[in-house]
Amino acid sequence: MSGMFSALSVRNYRVYAAGALISNTGTWMGRVAQDWVVLTELTDNSASALGIVTGLQFLPIVLLTPLAGALSDAFPKRKVMLVSQSMMALFALVMGLWVLHGSMELWHMYVLAFLSGCAAAVDGPARQAFVSEMVPPERLTNAVGLNSASFHSGRLIGPATAGLLIAAFGTGPTLVINSFTFVAVIVALLAMDVRQLAPPPDRTGMGRAKISEGVAYVARRPDIILIMIVAFMHGTFGMNFQITNALMATEIYGKGVEEYGVTGSVMAIGSLAGALLAARRDRPRWRLLLGSLGLFAIFSFFLAMAPSFTVYTLLLVPTGLTALTVMVSANAMVQLSVDQAVRGRVMALYMAVFFGGTPIGSPIIGWVGETFGARWTILIATIACGITAVAAIIYVMRHDNLRLRVRASWARPLYLERDPVLTEPIPEKVT
Repeated sequence: MSGMFSALSVRNYRVYAAGALISNTGTWMGRVAQDWVVLTELTDNSASALGIVTGLQFLPIVLLTPLAGALSDAFPKRKVMLVSQSMMALFALVMGLWVLHGSMELWHMYVLAFLSGCAAAVDGPARQAFVSEMVPPERLTNAVGLNSASFHSGRLIGPATAGLLIAAFGTGPTLVINSFTFVAVIVALLAMDVRQLAPPPDRTGMGRAKISEGVAYVARRPDIILIMIVAFMHGTFGMNFQITNALMATEIYGKGVEEYGVTGSVMAIGSLAGALLAARRDRPRWRLLLGSLGLFAIFSFFLAMAPSFTVYTLLLVPTGLTALTVMVSANAMVQLSVDQAVRGRVMALYMAVFFGGTPIGSPIIGWVGETFGARWTILIATIACGITAVAAIIYVMRHDNLRLRVRASWARPLYLERDPVLTEPIPEKVT
């Protein structure tokens, strides 16, 4: 199988990827329908309400993800995902049935958004770290890239499909359909051959010390800390297109739900291209991560200044490509440079940082949109990500000195050791 799709040669990953593609498509349908319910059925185009809903969905990632990371290291990740995926399906179904009944109020949506976020907070670290159990290390970057490709393939199909379904049948049926797409992942997890999985060597149970081990590990790694800073700024101020696309489509260009759905699908074209390009790389580098962040800041500026809906839509392609390259590069750089025994907890911290800024950023973005106009919701990304890219590049240029010491013994394989300074992520153990 070609290098771009080499991870699909592994049966367990192939089964998982098929289920994830269906679920991702449904998830994006559900996001569009949820946003449309908030904007048109529960409020009068309130950007603040939409920002609060989005923030509540991601708030549990801050509160629960460190614990969820320890959970994913202490118990089989496949079983953790079976529970979390089932809970997400249940909350999505309740949301759809509530909207169908016609009794949904805004505070109901707040509660369901928070509960869905709790299930997602448990699912995320297990799902991220589970990739390394399905595929061998040499195919991990490819699998991470293909996961992102699957996610953004769903983003390509889901929003446009949601726009058509909402126009034809309404938001309630669309939300109900989303709830059933979670079943695809559950079936895929049940269909796996568990004998071919490669779990961590030990699971010693839950506890405060287990969580603290992940924090201590990251504290000793300035390279991972810098990646997390980049991820935080990008996730908090750059990745708010769930809000910005809705505001730009409705307020600036006077469009409806079909056009709003199209914006998500068009942006996914660039994101999908970025994911597939990332899948071809063996190991992402600092120049790729920071260069992509700088380009994202530039494209977001032109996006904010777009004079027409057509120009805005076209600019979503390179914006999505650079945004996705930042995300995949950061994710792969962290996964490839940490010990397997703490990977779940480190990825939990990474997710808490990346998504945890959303409860802060989304309400701010919504307030900025109502106070200064929709264009400023994107210009914030230009300013924040641009400053972050410049500062990180300067830091890397000043501290990018790597010393390797090869140490061998009859009892242990070769090791690569680093100074406690910023370096390219490298495997801690070379066999």
